[in-house]
Amino acid sequence: MQYIGIDLGTSSVKLVLMDSRGTIIKSVSKSYPIFYPKPGWSEQNPEDWYEASIAGLKELLNYADVSRIAGISFGGQMHGLVILDENDKVIRPAILWNDGRTTRQCEYLNQVIGTDKLSQYTANIAFAGFTAPKILWLKENEPDNYARIRKIMLPKDYIAYRLTGVHCTDVSDASGMLLFDVRNRCWSKEMLDICGITEEQMPSVFESSDKVGVVRNDIAGMLGLPDGVIVAAGAGDNAAAAVGTGTVGDGHCNISLGTSGTIFISSREFKVDADNALHSFAHADGRYHLMGCILSAASANGWWMDKIIGSGDYAGAQNEITEQMLGNNKVFFLPYLMGERSPHNDEFARGTFTGLTMDTERKDMMQAVLEGVAFAIRDCFEVAKSSGINITSTRMCGGGAKSELWCRIMANVLGVRVELPESEEGPGMGAAMLAMVAAGEYNSVKEVSDALVKVRRVIEPEEGIALRYEDRYRQFRTIYPALKEVFRTIN
Repeated sequence: MQYIGIDLGTSSVKLVLMDSRGTIIKSVSKSYPIFYPKPGWSEQNPEDWYEASIAGLKELLNYADVSRIAGISFGGQMHGLVILDENDKVIRPAILWNDGRTTRQCEYLNQVIGTDKLSQYTANIAFAGFTAPKILWLKENEPDNYARIRKIMLPKDYIAYRLTGVHCTDVSDASGMLLFDVRNRCWSKEMLDICGITEEQMPSVFESSDKVGVVRNDIAGMLGLPDGVIVAAGAGDNAAAAVGTGTVGDGHCNISLGTSGTIFISSREFKVDADNALHSFAHADGRYHLMGCILSAASANGWWMDKIIGSGDYAGAQNEITEQMLGNNKVFFLPYLMGERSPHNDEFARGTFTGLTMDTERKDMMQAVLEGVAFAIRDCFEVAKSSGINITSTRMCGGGAKSELWCRIMANVLGVRVELPESEEGPGMGAAMLAMVAAGEYNSVKEVSDALVKVRRVIEPEEGIALRYEDRYRQFRTIYPALKEVFRTIN
C-alpha cells in the first residue's frame, strides 16, 4: 500500500508519497506567504495552507497508484494559534510559533501565575511562541475576535479538519500549547481556566498514530482517492521528524536544522529539567521527550546568504572554509535573529557578530554563522547533560543537515557521533509512517521506525578540532550574559 505524509512548514508544505517498505516514490513542495504586520510579529492565513496542501496532493497523486492509497498523516509547525467561529470559519490570520508579541502575557504567566504552577500544570513554563500566551494577547487586544472563538486549533490540525471534518490534535503538538497536562496526556483544566476557555473549545486529543477519521467524500472525489482513506492524527514537526529519523524509544537524540533548530531527546519516562530550560512534551511514539528549540537555525544561514551576501551559492560560500579554520575562528555570532527560546527564554535577544577586526573576511563571518547555531544547540545539549542524560550520538535532519560542513561542525562542537539517515524527508516521512501504523501496516511507531529508517553516513568528532571548539564554546557562552541587558535597552 501507499501512504502520504504532509509536512506543514513555515515557508511551505512538503508532501511525501511512500510505500510500506519505506521507498519514497515522490515528494513535492508548495510555498505560501508569511506576513509580518509589525516588527516581531509573524502570521499566516490558514486558507493558504489548505490551498497549498490540496495543490500538493493533486500533483503528488499523479505519481501514485491512487487505488492503493491507504492513509494520510501530518507533521506541522507547532504552537500557531488558529481560531474558528461557530461556522468553523477562520476568524483571523494564525499567529505563528516565531511571533514575539506576547512579552507581557508571558511575564504574567511566569511571574504572576508562577513558573512552579505552570510546570505543575503543564510540565513547561511560558515562552513567547507558545499558544496560551497568544490566547491571552487576543483576549486583551482583540476582545471581539476572542469572544467569537468556538474552536482553537493548531496549524496541521486545521488541515486534518478540512480533510475529515474532525476537530482533532495529537499529544505531541498539544504539548506545545501550554494548555496540556503532558504527564497525564490531557487538557489542563487549570490552564484553560487561566485563559478563560473551555474544554469544548479545544479539539479532541489523540495519540499520534491514532485514526481520527477518513477523507471526506467530497474531498476524495475531487482528488480521485478511494473511499475510506484513513487520516491519522500526526505529530508536531519535531516529533514527526524524530519518527522519520528513528528517534524513538529511550535515550535517542535527533537534531533538526530547519527554519528553527531543535535538539530532541526521546525518553521512556516523563522528565522535567530543574529550570524548565528544555520543553517536556509527549512523544509521537506513546512516550515522552525533552526538546530544546532555538528560533533561528537554517534561517540564520539563509538570512546571511540571501539578505546580507545576496548569493544563492550556499555550497560555494561554505567551500571557502578550510580544514585549518575549524575551531580557530575568532569571530562569534549569536543567532538570535528572532529572539531566543531555549535555554534563555528571551524575546529581546538579538543577533550579533563579535570579534570583528580589520583582517576579518566574509568567510570568517560565514563560518561564525554556522558555528553560532551549533553553539546555541550545545547550550540546550548542556542542559540535558546536567539532567543526567548521556548522549553519545545524534541523528540529524532538516535543510541544514544537507551541508557536510555544518554536520562536521556539529559533531565537533557537541563531541558526539552524527548519523545521517538515508531519507532527508524528516517530518514528511515520519507522518507517512504514522499513517502506516493507523492503517495497521505496522503494530507500533517503534516497529515501523526500526523497519524503515536506515543510516547512510556517520560523522565522528575529531579530537583536535573538538578540543579547539571546546575553547571556542566557553568563550561563546560569555557573550549573551554580557549583552542581555543591552538587548533589553535597545528593544
